[in-house]
Amino acid sequence: MASSSSSSSGTASPCGACRFLRRKCTHDCIFAPYFGSEQGPAKFAAIHKVFGASNVSKLLLQIPPHDRPEAVATIAYEAQARIQDPVYGCVAHIFTLQQQVAFLQAQLMEAKAHLAQNGVTSHNNIENIFESAQIMMNMQENTKQKGVFFPSLS
Repeated sequence: MASSSSSSSGTASPCGACRFLRRKCTHDCIFAPYFGSEQGPAKFAAIHKVFGASNVSKLLLQIPPHDRPEAVATIAYEAQARIQDPVYGCVAHIFTLQQQVAFLQAQLMEAKAHLAQNGVTSHNNIENIFESAQIMMNMQENTKQKGVFFPSLS
């Protein structure tokens, strides 16, 4: 009968938020579905530090239940970002990504110009295609050396 949900006798372990706050976890706890008893306290600590438990619970109560998991993920992300960068928070991440997009667009335009200059068409020979691939690999290597972050798309 090992269950992670609260039982009627109240013997189940509290959710991560209630464990962090050192309070009894009730069956209708707003945090229980989103902060498990194992990894929940560490995840909730940042949220509590930045936003406060009361504010987050009020916010979650105003959000439709089907949207709450995404809201919790967003709040957790913003809290971690605010701890790392108290002034800009996740806006710093957005700005960095915008810079990366602009940099990569410039590289792409450069590569297209280079290909156009060399007269690469769909009927070109293997050498030109191989040269284009090498150019792209070099640009990718230069980007890595400059510390540009590529988020995983998987």
